[in-house]
Amino acid sequence: MIYAYIRVSTEMQTSQSQEFEIRKYCSRHGLVVDRWVTEQVSGTKPVEKRTLGRIIRKMQRGDMLLCTELSRLGRNMLMVMSTLNSCSSKGIAIHSIKDHFDLSDNINSKIIAFAFALAAEIERNLISQRTREALAAKKQAGVRLGRPPGRSKKYDKIKSSMPEIEKMLNERMPVSRIAKKFRVHRNTMSRYIKNLQMAGPEEKSTPFDL
Repeated sequence: MIYAYIRVSTEMQTSQSQEFEIRKYCSRHGLVVDRWVTEQVSGTKPVEKRTLGRIIRKMQRGDMLLCTELSRLGRNMLMVMSTLNSCSSKGIAIHSIKDHFDLSDNINSKIIAFAFALAAEIERNLISQRTREALAAKKQAGVRLGRPPGRSKKYDKIKSSMPEIEKMLNERMPVSRIAKKFRVHRNTMSRYIKNLQMAGPEEKSTPFDL
């Protein structure tokens, strides 16, 4: 089957010019469109959430998708190449009229698939690198990473009850039982006890960093 895909972004745009280009192309190459697909949606919307995505999922090997330009498929390179890769893996041919692209089951499609995989890996690496650099810059600037510091009411309660807690510990009472008595998780209780026992007199009077 041959599908013709038309996309406009706003109500101000019309699909007539795209339809004219596709009909002219079909006439010149002896093609007949079996189904016209027209949608008004931004190119930034993920393909899988568009009518285009549903159509591609239904298409089978040997089918053809016609469009006036590859930009009709998406607004950025990765989005377009992802669509081309999906079609290539299913054996769907894509003809882009103005771009003069004929992406069928040939070497061009294999190159597109390879280029997409490479571009996606590069993008993932760049994101990971930017994240690491941003965290390192914050750490160097003295910005505390992780959960912001604070002091909970539970900590204050445990701090004021430390003599009692230390007595329980001396009596070999398990931390899990002590934690249950104060209604906190045993790991939280262990952390509180450790920090309070390690803190000096001045530190014990400062806000505790959870």
